[in-house]
Amino acid sequence: MSTKLPTRPAKIHDTTAPRVAIVASEYNPEFVQGLINNTCKELYHIDRGCVIELFGAPGSFEIPLVAEMVASLRRHDAIVALGVVLQGRTKHAEFIGDSVSHALQQVALKHMVPVIHEVLLVGSEEEARERCLDKELNRGVEAARAVFAMLRARDQVKAAAGGR
Repeated sequence: MSTKLPTRPAKIHDTTAPRVAIVASEYNPEFVQGLINNTCKELYHIDRGCVIELFGAPGSFEIPLVAEMVASLRRHDAIVALGVVLQGRTKHAEFIGDSVSHALQQVALKHMVPVIHEVLLVGSEEEARERCLDKELNRGVEAARAVFAMLRARDQVKAAAGGR
């Protein structure tokens, strides 16, 4: 687990505002709403013109399918996946975490769009609180910063390819 957030990236100087889709689980709403709020706040802090669309999924397991549908629209520069899975006594949470991780990566690769994975697998409500509601290690802030880091990487690759 990292103990420090990445530094805030600078705004990308482009003619159009970045369009970001947030796909969020409706399960564990107290924690997921904290992630949504912090992601949006940080996205707007980096670029006030950022356009954000929010899409819901019943639970974390369904996030990749909604992300796939959103990516198929081809109207977003990045997708942020937000959810919280609390580990219990069985391996169910691990199975969900593994499945979601793999599926989100497949969406990103298939559509060549950054998919920022912040579907958190946590051991307790205290851990969820630290990562979703507290300011120090907030994964919503981290997700927003990752969006701009990936958009910058995308632009670098495009420039190296002659703008294609």
